[in-house]
Amino acid sequence: MNIRALLAHPRFLPRLLLTDAIATGATAALLIAAADLLAPALQLPAGLLRGAGVVLVPFVAWVYGLSRRASPPRGAVAAVVAINLAWVAASAWVAFGGVWQPSLFGIAFVLAQAFAVLAFADLGWFGLRATRAARA
Repeated sequence: MNIRALLAHPRFLPRLLLTDAIATGATAALLIAAADLLAPALQLPAGLLRGAGVVLVPFVAWVYGLSRRASPPRGAVAAVVAINLAWVAASAWVAFGGVWQPSLFGIAFVLAQAFAVLAFADLGWFGLRATRAARA
């Protein structure tokens, strides 16, 4: 199976959304539960970390709900892609341009999750394009 066929497969987007929901849920749980432990090592405020985790909870529920649909609405998938890209931009701001001075470990932590989110955004975008091309 070539990559175009994989991206256009009817189950690709639901599976991608499920994987995104699981990974984001794990990140949310980590940020909420371990904010006080992570804050000194990352040199980021515990409130920022905990708040980011709490903000992710409704997103996780929504993305999980979309993943359960046989064919998620294209507009909703596009919104997930856009929100993921916004998260990546916000992460870059926290790592390099914000009011905080994260440690080297903090920068690595923020960028690692940002690159994972960017991968979900890219795969979602490519999946949307492939399914549109397959319908044409």
